[in-house]
Amino acid sequence: MATTRRPGGRSARVQAAVHRAVTELVVERGADQVTIPAVAERAEVNPTTVYRRWGSIPALLAEVAIVAEGGAPAPTGDLRADLADFAEWTLADLARPGGIAFFRAEVAADVDDRRAGLRECLKRTSATIEALLDRAREAGHEPPTLAEVMDRVVAPLYFRVVFSVPGTDAAYARHLAHAVSGKPESR
Repeated sequence: MATTRRPGGRSARVQAAVHRAVTELVVERGADQVTIPAVAERAEVNPTTVYRRWGSIPALLAEVAIVAEGGAPAPTGDLRADLADFAEWTLADLARPGGIAFFRAEVAADVDDRRAGLRECLKRTSATIEALLDRAREAGHEPPTLAEVMDRVVAPLYFRVVFSVPGTDAAYARHLAHAVSGKPESR
């Protein structure tokens, strides 16, 4: 029997409605209080649709985290500016409503192996930073290493957002980036 595709992009509309419902519920209740029946009700779809497509809340949260993350700013070759833009973008992504909950869901151990949780998150982050560093090299800069950017920009931002450290703002993120680029700016 041949399968037929549903006309009109129903699948895309269902996905968008489910993603929106998940985001709203995570912000309202926290990720640990999100259930498939609640998502289905909010998205106005049958719970079976959600179970069939995503299988579990961790898998659904991980997908929404990746989609919501969006894209980092494109590197221009200006090392100082690119690192600062990346740091500010990273902070904004983490600090968005539900940002930490989505990050936790994305890297959770119980997300099926196809998503590869931690490995995929690290791989995406590393690729973004490497593209920025490669572009800086092409422009004649001597950029820091990937490890230096991870240790001196990414890790402090994650730590400070997770623990709600006061003063973790765009200026702080840019300061970290400027310090690792070799041209610190006073705070």
